[in-house]
Amino acid sequence: MKPAALVALALTAVTVTAGGCSVANTGGGRYDPDTLRIVLQQEPPTLEPCESSLTSTGIVVRSNITEPLLERDATTGDLTPLLATKWSQTSPTQWTFHLREDVTFSDGAPFTAEDAAFSIDRAVNSDLQCNVDGYVFGDEKLSLQTPDPNTVVIGTTEPDPILPLRISFVEMVPRTTSTTEKVREPIGTGPYAIAKWDYGQKLTLRRNPAYWGTPPAFGTAEYRWRSEGSVRAAMIINDEADIATGLGPEDGAGELGVPFQNNETTALRMQATEPPLDDMRVRQAINYAVNRTGIVKALFRGLGQPAAQLIPSGVVGYNDQLQLWPHDTEKAKQLIAEAKADGVPVDTQIRLIGRTAQFPNISETIEVLQAEFTEIGLNVKIEMMDTANQLEYQLRPFPPNTGPYLLMIMHGNQAGDAAFTMDQYMLSDGPQSAYGTTEFDKKIRAAEALTGQARQDAFAELFAEEPRDIMQMAYIAHMKGILGKSARVDYTPDPATGDEMRLAAMTPADPAGADRTDQS
Repeated sequence: MKPAALVALALTAVTVTAGGCSVANTGGGRYDPDTLRIVLQQEPPTLEPCESSLTSTGIVVRSNITEPLLERDATTGDLTPLLATKWSQTSPTQWTFHLREDVTFSDGAPFTAEDAAFSIDRAVNSDLQCNVDGYVFGDEKLSLQTPDPNTVVIGTTEPDPILPLRISFVEMVPRTTSTTEKVREPIGTGPYAIAKWDYGQKLTLRRNPAYWGTPPAFGTAEYRWRSEGSVRAAMIINDEADIATGLGPEDGAGELGVPFQNNETTALRMQATEPPLDDMRVRQAINYAVNRTGIVKALFRGLGQPAAQLIPSGVVGYNDQLQLWPHDTEKAKQLIAEAKADGVPVDTQIRLIGRTAQFPNISETIEVLQAEFTEIGLNVKIEMMDTANQLEYQLRPFPPNTGPYLLMIMHGNQAGDAAFTMDQYMLSDGPQSAYGTTEFDKKIRAAEALTGQARQDAFAELFAEEPRDIMQMAYIAHMKGILGKSARVDYTPDPATGDEMRLAAMTPADPAGADRTDQS
């Protein structure tokens, strides 16, 4: 079947009804009204705080178990105090942060400037290869001073106009935390602490009695994980869960599915150092082959917008003048034929790697893409992986001898500034980049030194240049999400919900919270 037919049939092919009560191993029936029940797409690979910029980790750990010095309002973009009460730039290369007093970790140890400096040093300057280091700080090494127990002075090698924004990504941990190994179960200052992690089954958090702020409404939060969206939706419908993440419009949550604008963009990253993907014509052909509009309409049910760049509107650097790459199958075939005539090994098998439950209808999306690439003359094989295996191909250092592959990524720019996207995905040696040039690297660094409108204009121009000069990506869509939410919980998702879901923002809709029995 041709790709166009696959897309046209997708609306009927993926329709699933989430009726009935036969959801295996979900623990339905009676429940504790003081327990918030959450079902995720997959088990977090770790709760290591310095990996919190990974969606699958950050959605549990950030501002729940651990906290940063300050945080960004996902709606306004403003930085607001958290463990730091105020901050200021005290020299061109130095920022001073004043910390909140009387904060303790969940184990009772006091939180001081020494812990803050340790946490930043561990995440940024150590050899742990923390994702937050590569994603937020790149090659930067920070100097740290603690003139008193409530003050941290952070120095940079060059002036950094957005250092406070970067620091908002560093979660605070005790200075007794290992600096040679990542920790799976951290201690933090957040409103919750880890009570028990039954690996492969359930993660339980309990209200932190030492929390410095307002105690959260729910005493316990239980996380489970189910890869099928229809199962997660059924758990909401059948009163077996209160919150379900990553739902699609076809999963059957009905009125309990709450649409929201998230900050995720899906794209195919091309391993452009491997033949035949090292030929620009082949990468152009892949872009021509992708029917973005059809995928968004048929598979995402309109919950998304076809993408021409890796950041959505609202992020500094977004270029509102960029046009979608045209869908032109015949042009794609022509480019493949030209490359083949010049000796490019276009028949070499290309791996098409997707992550199970990465987003609704990921499997169907991967199948449509494979069909589109096959139609233009490429040899593409699908490989679906779990989170841990897929991350090996997404994060440097990549596995050896991978051969050519296309990797489905979903990038969320939680920070609201293009520097984080460029450092991570566009620098030639970026932690999640597979290709680039020294010339383009210099332009990125120059843009990052700017402020105001000059910064916006420089990044916008780079997003226009990348498809023309580099073409490491085939952009697909800016995503919208659906959050399943039971009627007993009050919670309004925001653009950060897909990456950072704050339990303290959830309250019982029914204060009485009387026990109920599942009658389905």
